[in-house]
Amino acid sequence: MRKNPPNLSVAFLSRELPSPLVLASGIWGTTVSLLERAAAEGCGAVTAKSCGPEPREGHVNPSCIDWGGGLLNAIGLANPGVDEEVGLLKEAKTRLNPRGIAVIASVFAGTASEFGDVARRIASANPDFLEINISCPNVEDSFGEPFAASADSTAEVTGYVKEAVASRAIPVIVKLAPNVPSVGRIAQAAVYAGADALCAINTMPGLVLDPYSGQPVLANRSGGVSGPALKPIALKAVYDTRKACPNTPIIGTGGVSDGQDAVEMLMAGATVVGVGSAIYQRGADAIRFIRTELQEWMAAQNITCIADLQDRAHSEPLYETSPSTPPAPSAE
Repeated sequence: MRKNPPNLSVAFLSRELPSPLVLASGIWGTTVSLLERAAAEGCGAVTAKSCGPEPREGHVNPSCIDWGGGLLNAIGLANPGVDEEVGLLKEAKTRLNPRGIAVIASVFAGTASEFGDVARRIASANPDFLEINISCPNVEDSFGEPFAASADSTAEVTGYVKEAVASRAIPVIVKLAPNVPSVGRIAQAAVYAGADALCAINTMPGLVLDPYSGQPVLANRSGGVSGPALKPIALKAVYDTRKACPNTPIIGTGGVSDGQDAVEMLMAGATVVGVGSAIYQRGADAIRFIRTELQEWMAAQNITCIADLQDRAHSEPLYETSPSTPPAPSAE
């Protein structure tokens, strides 16, 4: 008798999602049709591109390059502004919620109180979840040090946003930064301030030079590293975040390119798994590939549900020494 395929549905906050894959904010979050495509390819939730209080053009080109180990981007939070974003989110919800797909709004701002103002305005679209992007590494010239660099700043922004959306009871997700001394401590500050879930992580600041001119390749000079090079950093951040906040849902994102990457992210402590740069690297079918690979991997290991993968890295190892250490010879 043919076995049923593994069940990919997963509980995340107040929703039962049909898949643990979540479209990360960025590459495909700019139009309703692209959000729909991500859902059709296998995402259980989709995140719109981050929006701010006013339209923003972002940085001039070149703003994104493939440097061989992933992407380096400094888009600069280009977006149409919160008012236009409200319309996009309303339409996305109308189209996607009947299919069981959750819609996540994403917001940024220049001050803690402004985060609250943007959140209050975006809440009129009634998104299923609201992600607050306090960790973009590419706009320091415009906004100063990211709020995610400080536990106090993280807590302050989270508090403003929670108060702003309290009347609509929209769950709030705080997006963390990788380049901090203790991501666990900042995660705890967000949770203590009211965060309902966490997203770990955003991109890592980086620089690529043109060896002939000696100048940075990006117009913004530095950018955010994403793709395969970010994966070990993301796994460690997710692992540390889960240890610090054992009962808080986590979107694990960073360098997920195939099904096995998604498996590792779940084992590290992710509740669901964000996918972004893989769409650039593997093409428009990347999400479908990852979903299929995840399900095939689970079937090969006789794993029937996502819950059986989650948090495995936090269980006690089955061996007392390194698995690469050969056993001691037995006495004759």
